[in-house]
Amino acid sequence: MKPMGHVLLLLLVTVSARAADFQEGVHYQRLPVPVETKDANRVEVVELFSYACIHCKNFDLTLEAWRGEQADDVLFRRVPAIFNKTWKLLAQAFYAAEVLGIGEKVHQPMFRALHDQGVNLGNPSLLAALFQEVAGVVPSEFTQVFNSFSVRSRVQQAEAHGRAYRVTGVPTLIVDGIYRIDGKMAGNNTKMLEIVDFLIAERRGAANADRTKAISASKGQ
Repeated sequence: MKPMGHVLLLLLVTVSARAADFQEGVHYQRLPVPVETKDANRVEVVELFSYACIHCKNFDLTLEAWRGEQADDVLFRRVPAIFNKTWKLLAQAFYAAEVLGIGEKVHQPMFRALHDQGVNLGNPSLLAALFQEVAGVVPSEFTQVFNSFSVRSRVQQAEAHGRAYRVTGVPTLIVDGIYRIDGKMAGNNTKMLEIVDFLIAERRGAANADRTKAISASKGQ
């Protein structure tokens, strides 16, 4: 077993090297206005994506593997990007699946139907058929949820978040409502996750520093 001091030294060297590798304004951007996160007690990572994006499909399994390795203090969620009418319909399908509680069941099949099988999922009737085949949702139920106020409201919120995140392409990752990373900045999509890991560590450090200050302030009262 290595002495604890040696381990800490190695960690400091590693963090310093990564900090030198990843530079704000080069490998990631700070949002001009921070966006509120879902849970202030966790570091949030948001993927902006679309089922119509082949790069998102190719990135998805790598992203899922990374997601499975995260600690409980990391909250991962997806937000569909909406750049045109077809992407908006696919965003409706994403949120319909969420409302129906079958998001994980239809996620990969949506990618495969579009990119491997050439199914036109911009057609709501074909979306309904996919939901029935994969998750047993009858078309009438799909149509009711797909066109519901709840789903349409979530789509509007996704559009608003896309503007707030200043997203111009996908996949894009947002860390804690503060930092934006895309494949072009990172060098490739897989490299994005290394930068995300670096920024998660930074946000954890900032949270620990804030807690230390709060404890010191309370003791000084």
